[in-house]
Amino acid sequence: MNLPSLSDIQSAHSRIKPFIHQTPVLTSQQLNKLFGCEMFFKCENFQKVGAFKFRGATNAILSLNEDQKQRGVVTHSSGNHAAALSLAARMNGVKAFIVMPENAPEVKKNAVRGYGAEITFCKPTLQAREETAQKIIDRTDATLVHSYDNFNVICGQGTASLELLNEMPDLEIVAAPIGGGGLMSGTSISIKSINDKIKVIGAEPLNASDARESFRTGRIIPSINPATIADGLLTSLSELTFTIIRNNVDDIFTAREETIIECMLLVWERMKIVIEPSSATVLAIVKENPEFFKGKKTGLIISGGNVDFRKLPF
Repeated sequence: MNLPSLSDIQSAHSRIKPFIHQTPVLTSQQLNKLFGCEMFFKCENFQKVGAFKFRGATNAILSLNEDQKQRGVVTHSSGNHAAALSLAARMNGVKAFIVMPENAPEVKKNAVRGYGAEITFCKPTLQAREETAQKIIDRTDATLVHSYDNFNVICGQGTASLELLNEMPDLEIVAAPIGGGGLMSGTSISIKSINDKIKVIGAEPLNASDARESFRTGRIIPSINPATIADGLLTSLSELTFTIIRNNVDDIFTAREETIIECMLLVWERMKIVIEPSSATVLAIVKENPEFFKGKKTGLIISGGNVDFRKLPF
């Protein structure tokens, strides 16, 4: 298995730099006081398409050869990765074929359409998504760009923590959300390669705690019908992301639904920024594990800010 290294992530950063936003690192004295530690929020909610996914998608597009660019790319995704790949493809003159479940939020369908991708709808099961994507590949010979089980995507996602450490080299802990593990894989490689004394912690909803179970048992436990408000963290790990996470991550903490909602609201109110529930998991694990984070300089990767304003949880 070919695992990304720090130099792969650094190359990805130079490649995507002209296309991405270097997102700000924000702090809040009020929240530091409330949570008893010094927190630095790497705000990927200000990234293009409103999520870190644009980094990985852009690196994947820029890593294609000319022949592959001619044939286009395909992915199956109900959300941020679909939008990210659509925009990255459009910016580089590449055709994007996106498979979306028919029950995907209207706001996400509109975003993907707006970026000029060709959408194919399917039943809302993983099997239907994979089969529909395969049909498109058979027909068009397009390249599959998986949302996390992809070397170049992981390298792109790792560039967020690269920027974070450039700005804040003396962090003691870095926490990031875990869904399929693409962000956590890239984050953990960046952090541990630069300073292996920094603790790398995954944040996951208690109601979708398959990554923590996998991490603790040493084998991939699939995510079965998880019921969580953190809709970006529903997927299971892949062999690739699981291997990287086992090598590099110190621990995975979970947070209850009410804590995730409370922390999402806190950030909206105190920091005046819009974050989605998946992003709020990183603050929620700080709230639920006060002893671990007490007095520590902690970097939190805020993964995105794509929220349906008509369906707010508070």
